Amino acid sequence: MTLLFTHESCILHDMGAGHPEQPARLVSVLKGLEADEFKSLNRKVAPLATKDQLALIHPKEHIDSILNAVPQDGLISIDGDTSLCPHSGEAAMRAAGAVVAAVDTIIHAKEDQTAFCATRPPGHHAEPNKSMGFCLFNSVAIGAAYAREAYGIKKCAVIDFDVHHGNGTEACFWNDPDFLYLSTHQSPLYPGTGAEHDHGAYNNIVNFPLPAYADGEKIRIAFKEKIMPALEKYDPDLLFISAGFDAHRDDPLANMILEDEDYAWMTAEFVAFARDISNCPIISTLEGGYDLEALPRSVQAHVRELQAY
Repeated sequence: MTLLFTHESCILHDMGAGHPEQPARLVSVLKGLEADEFKSLNRKVAPLATKDQLALIHPKEHIDSILNAVPQDGLISIDGDTSLCPHSGEAAMRAAGAVVAAVDTIIHAKEDQTAFCATRPPGHHAEPNKSMGFCLFNSVAIGAAYAREAYGIKKCAVIDFDVHHGNGTEACFWNDPDFLYLSTHQSPLYPGTGAEHDHGAYNNIVNFPLPAYADGEKIRIAFKEKIMPALEKYDPDLLFISAGFDAHRDDPLANMILEDEDYAWMTAEFVAFARDISNCPIISTLEGGYDLEALPRSVQAHVRELQAY
């Protein structure tokens, strides 16, 4: 059975009319997961992360600066494309809390082997001292740090297939020998990071930049040549997925041309690895994906394969 964590506050987070990272994204995802084939999902309420849990990655001064900036009404801009509304603080803390709770449920309660966190805002652009790119706190990095802190799980890997490079997760992991970050992403593209020659302080960063109009064949090459060999060599005890679906051909924010079935293929590769080779759980969290028809279909393809663990 696959866990599904979500919370209505993640829908209430709203950065204004016309913003691509809109509440309708999560509404469409949750509607897609109401289909009969997903009735067996073990549905859970995403709890609030504690400040101490956020502080495993972000300095407390930064956490306070974001939460104290949340307005009582209206919008407050924190960078050119990231704003806060009255519900943003709770939404971000529940997005991080979902990943933390997935760790607890899988590692401590031993209920399931896979989880999908249907939450927003996304997190992979959030650096330790900087919120940016629609992201406030880095949920997936917090989850990895929490797994180590609470359960002694040191070998955590994050695979990020969002079309935008996860500069925040890379920054969080750069100087940490316990963690591995692997990314496929379009380049050049926002945020301008993710060069192939960037390997981290402990050779624990693996980037595979792809050109505009890269398709499923290019993704398969990336996996065969670099991503899966690095993952197999590392042999993690816990695998996280930064599941961004904006490399889809219909997505308005980038120029890659993946199809729904490419997300199914990638996820199936991770499931086969985790189940048959590494014997490790998988925790996935929603990052990007901005076409309201392609996004729920892609999530369905992803979760369908997670259920096959």
